[in-house]
Amino acid sequence: MNFSLNDYLAELRPLIDVDCGTYTIDGIKFIADQFEAKFAELAGWQVKRIDCGKAGVGLEIRNKPEAEQIDVMLIGHMDTVFPVGTAELRPMTTDAEKAYGPGVSDMKSGLLNVVYAMRNLDQAVLDKLSICICMNPDEETGSLDSVDWIQATAKQAKNVLVAEAARADGGLVKARKGMARYKLTFSGVAAHAGNEPENGRSAITEMANWIIAINAMTNFESGTTLNVGIVSGGAGANIVPEHAEAIVDVRFWSNAEYDDVDTELNGLTQRPFIDGVSIQLEREAYKPSMVPSEQTEALMTLVEQAADELSIDINWKEVGGGSDANNTAILGVPTLDGLGPIGAGFHSDQEYLLLESIEPRIKMLMRVLEKLAK
Repeated sequence: MNFSLNDYLAELRPLIDVDCGTYTIDGIKFIADQFEAKFAELAGWQVKRIDCGKAGVGLEIRNKPEAEQIDVMLIGHMDTVFPVGTAELRPMTTDAEKAYGPGVSDMKSGLLNVVYAMRNLDQAVLDKLSICICMNPDEETGSLDSVDWIQATAKQAKNVLVAEAARADGGLVKARKGMARYKLTFSGVAAHAGNEPENGRSAITEMANWIIAINAMTNFESGTTLNVGIVSGGAGANIVPEHAEAIVDVRFWSNAEYDDVDTELNGLTQRPFIDGVSIQLEREAYKPSMVPSEQTEALMTLVEQAADELSIDINWKEVGGGSDANNTAILGVPTLDGLGPIGAGFHSDQEYLLLESIEPRIKMLMRVLEKLAK
C-alpha cells in the first residue's frame, strides 16, 4: 500500500467540515454521497441506499450482492452528536501529531479507513470473501431507525467488525455495556399551594419517589446502574405541580438483569406512590450488552495474530458506551469493535485523531481480512 497522509487528510476534511448530526438529513446525505462515489470508483462493488426513515439514508455496500452468506460485515456510522453550526465553528485542523474536528475519530476516519482497506486489498482476497459494509445515519441516538436493517443483515454474517475508533492507548473493544434510556412523564392535579393544597396531586412528589426507587435498582457489583440525569416540572412555587418529567439512563452487562429492570419500571407505572398521579414510561433508546462468546474469542485471536505480525500493540477493553456492535453481538454473531484508527475526546471539542495510527490500522484491518479469507 502506497499511503500518503496528506492525501488521506485531504479526503477526510470534507467529511469533517459538514454538519451531520443525527437527523441532519442534508449533512447525512452529503456524507452518503461522498462514500457512494468512493465505491463507485472501485470495480466490483454495488452500493444500495437504505431508507432509514426520519434519520435519512444508509448505505449497504457489497462486493458479492448475490451471495446468501456474508463472510465479513463491516459497520460504521455517518452521524455525529454535534448541532448545526459546529462544523463552521470547528472545521478540521491538524498539528504534527493529531487531527481535530467534529467526528474526526467518531467516526469519519473509521469509515475512511474501511475505504482504504478495500482499495488496497488484493483481488484474490476480495474474490474469496463476501463483504458487506453498512453505514448507518443514526448510531449516536441509538440506531433506532436503522437497527432492524443492521440486524437483518448481520443475521447473514459470519463475522462483524465495527470500525469505531480504537481507544487512546490502542485498545480494541471486546465488550460493551448495554444501555437504555427512558422518558418518564408524571401527570398530577394542580391546586393552589396556600388555599387548597389538599386538592392537589403533586407530580413532583411522585417523581421524587420514583427517583428513590430507581436508585435502589442499581447494582454496582453486577454493573447494572440507573441514573436519573434530567428532571423538570412545576409551574410556580405556589402551585401544586401537575406535571413533571425525568430522563433515566440504564447501563448493564447482563441482558437478563436489564429485563428485570425494564419489567420493574413498567410495573411501577401501575402502582403510583401518590393516588391521582398517572405515569407514562417511554423507552427512547436501547442497545443490548455486547459480551464475547467462544466464537468471538477465536476472532480475537485472529486479530491478535494480525496485530503481532505488523508489530502493532493492542489490548482489549470492556467499555460502558454502546455501539452498533451491541446490536449484532446479541444475535450470536462474533463481533469486535474499535477497528478504526486511534482517537479520543469523543463527543467534545477535544476530539482528536492520532495521525500516526492511521496507516497501521488500515494495514491491520487488511491483514485481518486476509486471514479470514484463508
